[in-house]
Amino acid sequence: MSNKQLCILVVDDEQNNLILLEELLALEGYTTISANNGKQALQVASQSPPDLILLDVMMPEIDGFEVCQSLRQNEKLKTIPIIFLTALDDEKSKLKGLESMGDDYITKPFNTRLLLAKVANILQLNQIRSQANKSENSQKLDTQSNLQLSAALRINQLLSDKFRLFVPEQFLSRIAPEGLNSIQLGDGTEEELTVLFCDIRGFTAIAESQNARDTFKWLNSFFQRMSVCISANQGFIDKFLGDAIMAVFDKYECHSFNALKAAVMMQESLQDFNVNYQKYNLKEPLNIGIGIHTGIAVIGTLGSEKRMDSTVIGDVVNTASRLESLTKTYGCSIIVSEQVISEVEICQNNSQTAKPIETKHNSLNSQENFCNQIQNNQDNPPNYCDKIYYRWIDKVTLRGKQKAVNIYELLGTENNIIEPEKITTLLLFNKGIKGWKFGKYAAALEYFQQVKRLNSIDNIAGLYMELCREKLGLVPMKKNDVNLADPNF
Repeated sequence: MSNKQLCILVVDDEQNNLILLEELLALEGYTTISANNGKQALQVASQSPPDLILLDVMMPEIDGFEVCQSLRQNEKLKTIPIIFLTALDDEKSKLKGLESMGDDYITKPFNTRLLLAKVANILQLNQIRSQANKSENSQKLDTQSNLQLSAALRINQLLSDKFRLFVPEQFLSRIAPEGLNSIQLGDGTEEELTVLFCDIRGFTAIAESQNARDTFKWLNSFFQRMSVCISANQGFIDKFLGDAIMAVFDKYECHSFNALKAAVMMQESLQDFNVNYQKYNLKEPLNIGIGIHTGIAVIGTLGSEKRMDSTVIGDVVNTASRLESLTKTYGCSIIVSEQVISEVEICQNNSQTAKPIETKHNSLNSQENFCNQIQNNQDNPPNYCDKIYYRWIDKVTLRGKQKAVNIYELLGTENNIIEPEKITTLLLFNKGIKGWKFGKYAAALEYFQQVKRLNSIDNIAGLYMELCREKLGLVPMKKNDVNLADPNF
């Protein structure tokens, strides 16, 4: 099918939109005619029936829905495919578009490749309809064929919408840039991102203590809460792993910062969930552990020709999972790697010096733009300016790795504090760590004892107290579950 033989009517009361769409379609080989309002669109369509209409909704006198209804009542024009192209993104407007018998509904700002793919798809389907109408089949068969094609279009749209519930849009933009039919096994892009792993403590025992339906119910409620926290901070869920969540943050250069804020929000949301934990037949409140790491990974499709899945592959995934498992060992809720802390510090330094922070899809093109943004948000600074509270806890060699890494416990953000007692004792704790590192065990022990007096449930301070006593010969050496880093490293 040659695009040069096809004419598309573009209807929009904004001249800039008309020019943009005409140029875009011309590059694809389509012929275009235009109309500035609904009344003119009906006149143009009557005089020169187009092959397809791109129709704006919000126009003076006659809106797009009314234009569509008028066309559907015209025997000569009722079969012309119509794609609504509008800024209206509410469900009521989308429903009205379907009730007006529009073929598709795309919201502005639109994805250029998606729009062109839908135009090509609908034109091709319409050509099939036309050929069916010209066949020697009876009028009854022609009618049935048209109904089937219309149903297929609607089903295709419904399936596309449902498909996005299983595969996030962030995946589709990479593995299906030209539509779902363009997905190929092995497609992938390599980039830097931050991975967050979240796991429910004692899930096996919980599941064994209640029926599967109860477990299913509270798990969905829990996942819903966690999903909100992740998406609110520019992340998306790669997959649910039984009782665990793997989330990816990739949207900005400060994706590590977004991951930290999401983790803090998840812990806060868990507290709200636990207020009514008994209604889910849970015997006690839930606890979760979270691990976060930043690194290089490949986002793409993996599997076979008969069964493939979208996924993230790379050392960053394994490391984030290992860090999450360490939260059990150290008795804390969130552990992050030194790469995450380093990225956050760079991000915050850039924001303080007004250095532009470019995003993958929305870059701040000049320092002036960035400064204006800071000026406009003096009372409510951008998220990456928020203070992050964390503390160094150890230097460990993760399972399966050879090089030791520094790990940190996340305590909260300036506006969302999840470990207030640990923040209150942060100065004392850091002095204890400094003494430990320099082999001053007596001084370190005193600081850690002060921490424990102020916060008796600080497990990490307790671990260092025990190690300091062993170094001072106050208690016999024994094998610990936690091999804290030796001093002077």
